[in-house]
Amino acid sequence: MDLQRLKKIGSRAKKALLSLILLLPAMLVILPILLLLSGSLMDTWELGKYISPAFTDGGGFVSWKLLPDYPSFAGYGKLLFETPQFFVLFWNSVKLVACILAGQLLVAVPAAWGFAVYQVKGGRGLFALYVVLMLLPFQVTMLSSYLVLNELSLLNTHQAIILPAVFSTFPVFLSYGGFKGIPYQMLEAARVDGAGELTIFVRLGLPLGKSGLLSAMVLGFLEYWNLMEQPMAFLEDKSLWPLSLYLPEITWGQAGFAFCASVVTLIPAVFVFVIGQDYLEQGIIYSGLKE
Repeated sequence: MDLQRLKKIGSRAKKALLSLILLLPAMLVILPILLLLSGSLMDTWELGKYISPAFTDGGGFVSWKLLPDYPSFAGYGKLLFETPQFFVLFWNSVKLVACILAGQLLVAVPAAWGFAVYQVKGGRGLFALYVVLMLLPFQVTMLSSYLVLNELSLLNTHQAIILPAVFSTFPVFLSYGGFKGIPYQMLEAARVDGAGELTIFVRLGLPLGKSGLLSAMVLGFLEYWNLMEQPMAFLEDKSLWPLSLYLPEITWGQAGFAFCASVVTLIPAVFVFVIGQDYLEQGIIYSGLKE
């Protein structure tokens, strides 16, 4: 009995130690969000008292307090009721993300289905090329994309952001993993029963491969909601900018206002992340699959 008790104590100690080890990096991730939330509730005087050394030539160190002494919602009121340009950029982001994800469903999903289901000559090589293209950063393709969009007279329009993203290779890669997990015998049985290829795709492929599709949509939303480089390169008119470019325009004199804008910008991303967390895990699994 004493030995079993010692084993139980040792097992509990290991679990507690493991939880502590995992808790430390989790706190490093959560702490900036807590600072953001508390900063959005501070008035200008209190916020200036804590962070003014970072913006002035005076001495001292930056300090912080998680709970404001005098909570204020003045920043949120100014943002939501006195800043119409914020909503212009907010709806620009909504438009860009919605159009990109809808376009990827129409383009990337059928492409992934074709790579996963149909065995054609050169298909594996073409898919390998897709993976290589996925690894290229935007800085590598920026000049060629700029020249193409300029020839098509699409610069300084939302189409300059939407069209390149619609033909991104990343959703093809993730959707491919979901479709590849469908048993080939099930597809053959459907063909024997007289189902056409479109019927198989709609009735079998989409329901059974939805985990890969939804993971691609969730990751796509998180990526395109925070776009910065592409809009800065292809959009000159600031009224066309997405919300991600609104925050850098806020100066020190509006620090509290900047915190509030950051919180509001963060809400859709957090909501989508929480709803699609399980599908994100599936996407990580699919991205590690090897043929």
